[in-house]
Amino acid sequence: MKANIMYAAGDVRVEELPLPELKLPTDAIIKVVAACICGSDLHPYHSMHAHEHGEGDAMGHEVIGRIQEMGSEVSGFKQGDLVIVPFAVGDNTCPFCQEGLMTSCVHGSFMTGCQAEYVRVPQAQGSMFKLPDEIKDDSSLLPSLLTLSDVYGTGYHAAVMGRVNENTTVTVIGDGAVGLLAVLSAKKLGAKQIILMGRHKARTDLGIEFGATDVVPERGEEGVARVRALTNGEGTHVVLECVGLMPAYEMSIGAVRAGGVISRVGVPQYEEAPVGFSSLFGRNITLTGGPAPTRAYMEELLPDILDGTLEPGRVFDVTVDLDGVPEGYRAMDNREALKVLIRP
Repeated sequence: MKANIMYAAGDVRVEELPLPELKLPTDAIIKVVAACICGSDLHPYHSMHAHEHGEGDAMGHEVIGRIQEMGSEVSGFKQGDLVIVPFAVGDNTCPFCQEGLMTSCVHGSFMTGCQAEYVRVPQAQGSMFKLPDEIKDDSSLLPSLLTLSDVYGTGYHAAVMGRVNENTTVTVIGDGAVGLLAVLSAKKLGAKQIILMGRHKARTDLGIEFGATDVVPERGEEGVARVRALTNGEGTHVVLECVGLMPAYEMSIGAVRAGGVISRVGVPQYEEAPVGFSSLFGRNITLTGGPAPTRAYMEELLPDILDGTLEPGRVFDVTVDLDGVPEGYRAMDNREALKVLIRP
């Protein structure tokens, strides 16, 4: 089968690999119907060092596929079912999963190798989410359904953890797919003002369609000043940080209102950050967020997609086959694409 492997920064190759096999009775094998490139895939694309023995990493963690084979401990599904797999898999029965935190499942892991023709799904029983039988492989809903695997669920997690409601003002930092779907999520939860910090007009225009009331293209102190000018000098009740870089965290501190919440879902590319008196403590700021347990949100978010109320799949602006994935990485890295959809 074809699969995309990253060997070093900027080096993604399409290769022929053996078909995946069941390793545990809790596994399933699915044939990939739709996958994509994630903004977080660009972190190793920028910084990955070549492995000593020339081995690469199988890429991709977002996928919709049809079940080909299941282990003996997987029930409630049948061969041919169309399923979404969350980027973080888990048994859905451990104490953490029961609390809606599959990303901390005691038997959990993160999906890999989804930019391929077939993929093995660990903990398939608890992870796979069956889609209605009437959804076909060529359905126009597939891009939006695929966002439930990661980016829409992640944007929604940011808003939920930030306690967004009809009484809150919100700043979203980042105009990538997660940031734009954090805007969509804040709007869904009723936020009365949503300020999107981004400077790529095609993206911020989509953000306005998703519900942003204001756009702030400036960064750093100038950007913070603009946010405060839009909020009576106070800042917003909630900041959804969807980038993961230190400058974004620093802007969060500046943009958040006293007593407010910073909710981070951008994968942090740092270990140390200000949390002391002058940054968070003195103003009673709550810091929350983390990797999204997207499986926990699928039932809640699915109906709006099925009935056409919301179309989170609009974040996909380029579609490639498996041979086009290396070019897809280049296009996303150069900001020529917002998010790349893969149709094997």
